[in-house]
Amino acid sequence: MTTSGRTRGFFQTSPRGNTNGRVLLFITTLMVIFGTIAVASASEGQASANGGSTWSIIVHDLIYLGFGAFALYVMTRVRLDRLVKSAPLLIIVGLLLLLAVKAIGVTSSGGKRWINLHVIYLQPSEIFKLFTVLFMAWLIQHHHNELGNWRQLAIWTLPISVGAGLIVIEPDIGTSSVVAAIALTILAVAGLSKRLLGRISLLGVVVFGGYMAYKPYSAKRFFSFLHPNSDLLGSGYQLLQSKIGLGTGGLAGLGLGHSREKWGLLPNPHTDFIFTIIGEELGFIGTLAVIGLFVAFLFAAIRIAQQCTNSVYRYIVIGITTWICVEAVINIASVVGWWAVTGIPLPFFSYGGTALVTELAAVGLLYNIAHDTSRSGDVTIHEHRLTNFRDVIEGRPSARPSGRSVQHQHVRRETPRSL
Repeated sequence: MTTSGRTRGFFQTSPRGNTNGRVLLFITTLMVIFGTIAVASASEGQASANGGSTWSIIVHDLIYLGFGAFALYVMTRVRLDRLVKSAPLLIIVGLLLLLAVKAIGVTSSGGKRWINLHVIYLQPSEIFKLFTVLFMAWLIQHHHNELGNWRQLAIWTLPISVGAGLIVIEPDIGTSSVVAAIALTILAVAGLSKRLLGRISLLGVVVFGGYMAYKPYSAKRFFSFLHPNSDLLGSGYQLLQSKIGLGTGGLAGLGLGHSREKWGLLPNPHTDFIFTIIGEELGFIGTLAVIGLFVAFLFAAIRIAQQCTNSVYRYIVIGITTWICVEAVINIASVVGWWAVTGIPLPFFSYGGTALVTELAAVGLLYNIAHDTSRSGDVTIHEHRLTNFRDVIEGRPSARPSGRSVQHQHVRRETPRSL
């Protein structure tokens, strides 16, 4: 791993990035600006109902945006090798924060998910997503030869399992599902056998079924999207109002700021259902713009992964991309009635405090990786057993590489035992 141009300690000189990093940063900036405008409009009704100024919620959102911008900058300057080495410590910190939620957490909207720091409310489950990405990358780097054994896999991924379990009992099954998706995707791309992936998936289904059996009210709410009309004033009400809002928007919408649903009809219009308000005010065109930005984000992140000359950093890119895109898909599917409403926010758009800060920190990390890749010289790539999906992610050419690419990359490949 090259360390040229770095300073001693945990931080490096300010990176300039490369084209891929700048494109990703530009797309993220567009989403954040779009999201801030959407929150300003969608939060008017809730802010008025709280008895304060109609701008009170957006002011808090801008404060968190400031923290997020700072977190992004810090992550662009952090030394990647030192950050990965600190992953075991970070996952322990994440678990301690989740335990602190159980001890001193604040209950809101039927769940205990936040810690009141008086200045801000901290949501550790959001931070745990980023720590999961880093820990899984570290785990594969140092213990990939042990992960082909079911018992060793269970032991080494125990911190992730415990964290996901603590998040489930908050309760927040949506966020725990995202954590599981991050870990499983990284393991799959690293070459974990289909047999072990199948066992893990089956175990997840059993745990999910047990939770739903233990919490019948949660099960009713979760599966209400299948038959929303059976309880229009109860579990199906939120989805009904969401569909009304999207339908009212039509092609071009009612106009920015002219939503009707945000005035007490649709619960959580500036958080979980921000996509509905965008559709109502800006119409089908506005929703397509949101989806288009996420697709652009996905392709920009894949491009960074393809350019990575270090497999550990590639796993970080894949983990973060999975996190952002899975949340976007779940949120949008929920508000249109294709999936259960689980409280997953729309990344970069929903008002969420800690979520926005950690998402921007993750983007800073992607930018840092893009910069590291652009100035890497001779490096060692640790290859695992490849699947077709990994060929796409890594940009593996179908034909013999050109002499120019070999001459300028000088990549030495080592092939340890696959998972």
